[in-house]
Amino acid sequence: MSLATWTWIITAVMCLFFLALSFRFKEKANISFSHFAIAGGTLPFVLILFTDIATIMGVGNFVGHSAKGYDIGLANIPFVVGEQGAKIVFALVFAGFAAKFTYNTIAELMHDLLLRDKISRALIGVLTACIMIAWIGGQAKGMGDLFAVFTGTDPLAMILVFSAVFIIYTTVGGIYSVVWTELIQGGLILALAIWFYFQVFAKIDFSFTTLKTKLNAVGAANLLELNLSFGEIATLFITGCFGILAAQVYWQRCFAAREPKSASRAMFYSGIVAIVFTSLTTLAGIVAKVQNPDLVANQAMPWLIMEQMTQGAALIFFTLVFLAAISSAASQLHSAAVVIINDLVIPNTAKKTDAQYVKYTRWCVLLVGVFAIAAAMWAESIIGLFSMAYTMAGGGVIPVLIVGLVWKRRKQEAFQMGTQNSGVSPWGARAGLVSGAICSVALGILWGVLISTVLTILLSLLLPANRDHGASPSPRMM
Repeated sequence: MSLATWTWIITAVMCLFFLALSFRFKEKANISFSHFAIAGGTLPFVLILFTDIATIMGVGNFVGHSAKGYDIGLANIPFVVGEQGAKIVFALVFAGFAAKFTYNTIAELMHDLLLRDKISRALIGVLTACIMIAWIGGQAKGMGDLFAVFTGTDPLAMILVFSAVFIIYTTVGGIYSVVWTELIQGGLILALAIWFYFQVFAKIDFSFTTLKTKLNAVGAANLLELNLSFGEIATLFITGCFGILAAQVYWQRCFAAREPKSASRAMFYSGIVAIVFTSLTTLAGIVAKVQNPDLVANQAMPWLIMEQMTQGAALIFFTLVFLAAISSAASQLHSAAVVIINDLVIPNTAKKTDAQYVKYTRWCVLLVGVFAIAAAMWAESIIGLFSMAYTMAGGGVIPVLIVGLVWKRRKQEAFQMGTQNSGVSPWGARAGLVSGAICSVALGILWGVLISTVLTILLSLLLPANRDHGASPSPRMM
């Protein structure tokens, strides 16, 4: 059979398998909104670890970062270190703290512990949802580009089919579907990725010197030059780092963890995997440049597989990327839907039952999926889509979060659910969130972070909130 036929068969079999698995967890997801969103805070270390790994190693990394390697070479590494190294920063600084609580979202955490302002909570929800919509769109776009090369099919057709699959299985089983399928997917991704990198770097004899010589021969020696200014490196690093720190999907895994230690260890190990694998993917894009210097960057990785490997190897690679894409997309889709219901709908509507909230979230999965498909068709590049979302959310949310955590009104008290303990006022938070997002896009994230921090502090001093600082009711107090 042809490569195109085998590709369709593998796609169909895996889609059916994961859809069937999702129905296995439908009843557990229906127990409550908390179970649909964070599994009731009961997930063990092994599930947190592999869901982190599977989420990180999406098609955006395999196709997007290889395209950047093909296009700009080692200049992509600062963004990689910022984006993927942020997971280690998150593990060391935030994961253990976050896992002490059972909030559903980062916006809910900031609302309860720091801000007590529905408008700020909604703004945080919108900004963090943008990251996930961009991520989902990136996975769909990457799969469309890859599938077009493998089968000759219009990328739009694959984007629609692929999106339908992860929308359905996320809708049915909630976070239980996501983490259990990612336990399988994460293990396979690790094994297949190691095999794939071995195949790629064998083409340059595992030698940096050989790579340099071959790049000189095709007039692309500049790809091995890190010819960036300090400001450019700092911008790339901060964009990736702050964007990841604002990503709801990682906070959500911490809230879902059975214990704080499990959350921090899982994120730390997955962060190391992410830096290594994503850096290698950038280098794989440079290897593709050696093999064919006349490609469109987004087609670098698919071409390398199609033209430089056997049919069997190409099918294994397709399986790897498909698993990575569907696991990452499902995680982001679930997180985005939870954010919208938890931070935009629940605080601003009359109280409903858990069953109704679960129903709303399932419909929201569909809505977010549609927006993600639109993002996939609109974006010119995967990493460009990620970068814009990281810039908006990281520049707006993270400065307010850090100021809020550092500026404690009662310095000796630990943060606890139901008790507000921060000097940041509602108007300070609103100004910081909006100015940080806008200025980061317009002026660069370094200016955005600075302006957000200054305005958050200044307006909180000029317009402080009148709070009683006592405990307030919380449905998930520990």
